[in-house]
Amino acid sequence: MKIVIVIPTYNEKENVAVLLPLVFSIVPDAHVVVADDNSPDGTGQAVLDMRAQFPNLSLLSRDEKNGLGKAYVNAFSKVLEADDVESVVMMDADLSHQPKYLPEMFKKSEAHDVVIGSRYVAGGGTVGWESWRRALSFFGNLYCRLVARIPANDCTAGYNVINAKLLRQIDLSKISTSGYAFQIELKYLLRKAGASFYEVPIIFANRTKGESKMSADIVKEGIIAPWKMRFKK
Repeated sequence: MKIVIVIPTYNEKENVAVLLPLVFSIVPDAHVVVADDNSPDGTGQAVLDMRAQFPNLSLLSRDEKNGLGKAYVNAFSKVLEADDVESVVMMDADLSHQPKYLPEMFKKSEAHDVVIGSRYVAGGGTVGWESWRRALSFFGNLYCRLVARIPANDCTAGYNVINAKLLRQIDLSKISTSGYAFQIELKYLLRKAGASFYEVPIIFANRTKGESKMSADIVKEGIIAPWKMRFKK
């Protein structure tokens, strides 16, 4: 089974230097695509420098930064051109998604189309978050689950293993969200395509290096997007 792990980056030079060796030590046969938005800190060059050590590592560069959703859509479009890709993994670069969970997620993906690294099932949780962010995430996920009717406790999770065959059935060009609401819209479309879901508990550790991409606009998009999805033709 060919597995491709897609990691979007913007100014994550220090983090990828730690993350990529960890990923390949745990899943050495996986292929990793770093989708970098022309990071001014040299993330792209750092990835290129590591290719001699990791032959299954590749860099996909974009000229500008225009949202997480656009970065993933662009990467998915390229990755899915290869017919032998069977699973696509979504993973953050900031070490909040620990690679140690990948073997269990891959195991569950043998029987389920979408496997979520979940903070909101028994055994899951977060570390290093302020109380306001825990509340925002918890109630935001409850809101999304009720409005968009996604059969998962962690609708906004960015750590996912997806059946590539099902992902190919989605018209990625119609995805309208650009921020973290992309995680919701993608799961919504996968659910509409008939995906089965499973959640593997993870401990989500807050980033220690680099800056969070959270903003007021991202939160606003997350509030509006589920209603747009529900009533979209």
